[in-house]
Amino acid sequence: MKTPVVIKPSIPVSRFSLPRRAILSPSKKRPGTGADAVWKSRLRQHGKPGDMKHSTERMLTTHTGSLSRPPELISAMGRKERGEDYDPGEYASLVRSAVAGVVNRQLDAGVSVVCDGEQGKPSYLTYVKERLTGFETRDTDTGEDPWRGSREVLAFPEFYEWNARTRTGIVAPRKATVCSGPVTYIGQQALQTDIDNLKAALDGKSADEVFMPAISPSDIEGRQRNEHYATDEEYLYAIADAMSEEYRAIVDAGFLLQVDDPRLVTYYVSNPQASVEDCRSWAELRVEAINHALKGIPEDRIRFHTCYGINIGPRVHEMALKNIVDIMLRVNAGAYSFEAANPAHEHEWPVWETAGLPDGKVLIPGVISHSTNLVEHPELVAQRLVRYANIVGRENVIGGSDCGFSSFASSEPEIHPTVVWAKFRSMAEGARIASRELWGA
Repeated sequence: MKTPVVIKPSIPVSRFSLPRRAILSPSKKRPGTGADAVWKSRLRQHGKPGDMKHSTERMLTTHTGSLSRPPELISAMGRKERGEDYDPGEYASLVRSAVAGVVNRQLDAGVSVVCDGEQGKPSYLTYVKERLTGFETRDTDTGEDPWRGSREVLAFPEFYEWNARTRTGIVAPRKATVCSGPVTYIGQQALQTDIDNLKAALDGKSADEVFMPAISPSDIEGRQRNEHYATDEEYLYAIADAMSEEYRAIVDAGFLLQVDDPRLVTYYVSNPQASVEDCRSWAELRVEAINHALKGIPEDRIRFHTCYGINIGPRVHEMALKNIVDIMLRVNAGAYSFEAANPAHEHEWPVWETAGLPDGKVLIPGVISHSTNLVEHPELVAQRLVRYANIVGRENVIGGSDCGFSSFASSEPEIHPTVVWAKFRSMAEGARIASRELWGA
């Protein structure tokens, strides 16, 4: 264990006047050099995409992925998702513009490792309906709350009834989707559009690293009921085989792949009849399926993210980190992103004193939360980062967010966009404070 470092309360910090980033600066663009040529040049410098960045000289920052979409894109996306008339050319232009804007804002806020904010996706999960065969939407409107029947709803029915009425503006229709045929990947063009938009947004700019999220096989399995395959395992592995194409393409494009898998930990709260041991056994198979889908991809190009979902509620019946951390670490990834900033899970940091982070791996604990509009003070962010650095080593920690801030494209995102950017600026300032403590002036 590293020698403990104590945050000095005397460091003056104003949460309302945060310095602009000093560690990210635009690169000069050579004549005749486009975004793709710049990207290929960076790859050639390493002979391969390159090892995942660690916080070797200062504390790096990142986030989970989903960010709010501009109102005009929300409107067009809503028409597209509802099957109404829309202009494909205008829609594509709106997405390109949104990606460029969100990349700029991340860099301006001081985020080190950035992404496209999933601007072109109706949600972190339902986007796959256009990229996979074998699924059909039933006319019946499920109208479902994702927490219906969960331990939380059983304990707090009045709260969740009220909460469901407040979740408006989501563009993805809540229709029942089922697997009715063989699952194969057909999303090559849609994924290439995402890749091209992100590369174009990065042209002439310099980020420490770039990632792109993609959903896990388990989450697809859980959202779409199986009516085709003989067993759940066969269904799960069919999804894994299909999604492996998306995973590989993201890495081949030069980005880090982030596999989003909230279901790894939400399965417990969603299934009151299941014991912790039942959920652990269930999770082991899902991790095996993830690793099957990731086969052949270098671990140092993969981030794994799990969280407890978009639940701004009591959250007193969730899976404890100590009961799942060993299974999570079996995912063949170079970094692990998890919730650590909200009041329901911040206390779990001592788990890492005995969990045994494998050599060369990175922790991305949430240091800002998606479950509150309160902006975390930079000193608090710094304290959280130093706490983890003292346990696993400063170079093995990157500051992150608990979850996405607009996991479903909506005119009413979970956290107001102006607050999200304030959280990012506070996270960046907290990382600078932690860097001074851990590396010196």
